[in-house]
Amino acid sequence: MAAVLFMEHLDGTILVTAAPRIAADLGVGSAEVGLAMTVYLVTVATFIPVGGWLAGRFGARRVFCTSIVVFTLASVLCAASGSLPALVAGRALQGLGGALMVPVGQLVVLRATDRRDLLRAIAWITWPALLAPVLAPLLGGLLTSWASWHWIFLVNVPVGAAALLAALWLVRDVETERRPLDAPGLLGATVTVFGLVAGLQLVVDPRWAPAGAGLLCAAALSGAAAVRWLLRSAHPLLDLRVYRIAGYRAANSGGLVYRAVVSSVPFLLPLLFQDGFGRSPVESGLLVTAVFLGNVGVKPATTPLLRRFGFRAVLLGSVAGGAACIAAFLLLTPATPLWLVTALLLLSGALRSIGFTAYNSLQFADVEPGRLSSANTLSATGAQLATGLGIAVGALVLQLATTTAPAGPEAGDLFPYRVAFAAMAALLLVPLLSVLRLPPGTAAHVAGRLPRAAASRRAG
Repeated sequence: MAAVLFMEHLDGTILVTAAPRIAADLGVGSAEVGLAMTVYLVTVATFIPVGGWLAGRFGARRVFCTSIVVFTLASVLCAASGSLPALVAGRALQGLGGALMVPVGQLVVLRATDRRDLLRAIAWITWPALLAPVLAPLLGGLLTSWASWHWIFLVNVPVGAAALLAALWLVRDVETERRPLDAPGLLGATVTVFGLVAGLQLVVDPRWAPAGAGLLCAAALSGAAAVRWLLRSAHPLLDLRVYRIAGYRAANSGGLVYRAVVSSVPFLLPLLFQDGFGRSPVESGLLVTAVFLGNVGVKPATTPLLRRFGFRAVLLGSVAGGAACIAAFLLLTPATPLWLVTALLLLSGALRSIGFTAYNSLQFADVEPGRLSSANTLSATGAQLATGLGIAVGALVLQLATTTAPAGPEAGDLFPYRVAFAAMAALLLVPLLSVLRLPPGTAAHVAGRLPRAAASRRAG
């Protein structure tokens, strides 16, 4: 499951560094190649809500294996593309496969995991979302430089084949749910998610800003109507009542803001290092890899930290520490010692890894088995929206700050990035306040921690 999620997240952003080479090969502009990345992200987000229903209707094992096949075959079509329309079509099909892999794969893991092992399982399937956006620019650049852009997609073939064999061998199916399809709920959720993701992608481009704003307005209206319907439906596609669970609500309200901010950092850092500091793409990619090392290095400690200090304390530390790291990026200059920049990136990566694992574990801690499907689908959709929102907000702030940058070469080069990082650090106050409202013993049964009174009774 972790390998499949890594593959899906990687393909969401790996085209960034390969765009110029693909554009030259297909005879189009680099900006036009961005459409292939946008189509992928929009398709993934749009079709996530139906994944849970398909898994219940046809079986999680069958849908999960089918999604791997679709994603792998679509990767071959992308590699064989001889024109931009063919590449965009292949990416749309790839996004469809990825949209089903995300919620269905996570649902398989959640249903097969005992609450006592939830932390360990979530830690394993969390790292793809952390590592893929950080490694994608470097990996895309290396594959494009050493081989050709086609290998960005062809590397998915052996991974997809191995994942399919593993899924057929390891994944056990569960009893299907003969639940009718909530067509109005599906339509409302699809229009809402499509409008939000597509609107966020377009609104940052001055040429498409009016269309993006229109899509966002349509998404708001459709979202209001969809919520009204889902709360009244006898068999809703998405059971919004899971938001009454305190841990789930905290992880999918303030937690979504945290995910958005964390997703914006791998987007802003390479731009800072290349455009602000004048470093090469390879140097920039190597520096950002320090975030990846921090993610991996702290991973064995995340579960022990949660068991020792509990969710509330760990989340407070990771969110506050993450805000401090992002604020520290404001002070970086081309003259900052390389060891200090690397140390700051390592610390930032470690804190985001701890925060992601804590949020992902907290949201399912108190969800009953019967609501896991809806809770998981809502969470996966929200996470995808948060990623798009984080990148879109970061790009928008960067663009607005560039137009108001002061005179002078160094000040003008660094000012937009300082404004963007200041905005991201300030946004982390939202999840920080949300965490402060959590009771100290939140999800203690998942963390393996006993309340003090219970511990005293057991000791007596």
